[in-house]
Amino acid sequence: MSNQENSNFFERVYEIVRQIPYGKVTSYGAIAKALGTAKSARMVGWAMNASHNLEDVPAHRVVNRNGLLTGKMHFDGSNLMQQLLENEGVEVKNNQIVNFDKVFWTPKVFH
Repeated sequence: MSNQENSNFFERVYEIVRQIPYGKVTSYGAIAKALGTAKSARMVGWAMNASHNLEDVPAHRVVNRNGLLTGKMHFDGSNLMQQLLENEGVEVKNNQIVNFDKVFWTPKVFH
């Protein structure tokens, strides 16, 4: 992918992430699927890693398919991702979301 294609893909990822409701989470794969690129979950992860200067992108609401906080090392402070989720009422234990099915949000298809 060219830099232009990357930035367009990343912006499409951010548009979806901005829609995740307060107190809900989604997964890298669910975002990729909504974009029509189901096999690009890793690229979604790269986009999330690149989003930390964007205050309007709630990156803490994106976790892996099992509810693990796999992106937490990209946040300032070792527990910031967990703290942000817990501030929204999402329960986290051992770096994993409790009641993942209950707080999971499925993005709408976005092509």
